[in-house]
Amino acid sequence: MKSRLEELYKTKIRSELQKELQLKNPMEVPAISKIVVNVGVKEAVGDSKAVALVKDIVDQITGQYSAKTLARKSIATFKLRQGVAIGVMVTLRHANMYHFLDKLINIVLPAVRDFQGVKTTFDGQGNYNLGLKDWMVFPEVDYDKVDRSRGLNITIQTTTSNDEHARLLLKKFNMPFQAQKR
Repeated sequence: MKSRLEELYKTKIRSELQKELQLKNPMEVPAISKIVVNVGVKEAVGDSKAVALVKDIVDQITGQYSAKTLARKSIATFKLRQGVAIGVMVTLRHANMYHFLDKLINIVLPAVRDFQGVKTTFDGQGNYNLGLKDWMVFPEVDYDKVDRSRGLNITIQTTTSNDEHARLLLKKFNMPFQAQKR
């Protein structure tokens, strides 16, 4: 089943971007290639069940199974051993990616308290990182099953290396960027 945003991109946004950016080849038009959702669990060092709880909730939020991230090396000051699960991540592509982006833009971000828009800074390679301080804004999170509030990082990777092209692409998807200060 195609997502609403995927249909919008294929029918309207792609042709608009090609005209606005004056691109001759349709393969040059920027697109979203993947979205990565990442949650770090610092309590995992002392409590191995914390990662399982976070994994279940991230699975519900994204609609896809997530993977545990493991510590690459041991750090004695943090009581961290190599190979211990310290986080959860999931990579979304195709239909799941567009469903998640639709939910993020239209449901989750407007639910954030005192929301003024998201920052307009990109990483220099056409990718956008968004950090949410509280995962309770997602409608799938059950308040009774969650032991504490956690933050998560969302990375939106595009097919362009130009930040302005990527910003215009996300703007066409109605990403609520902050107003530019003059």
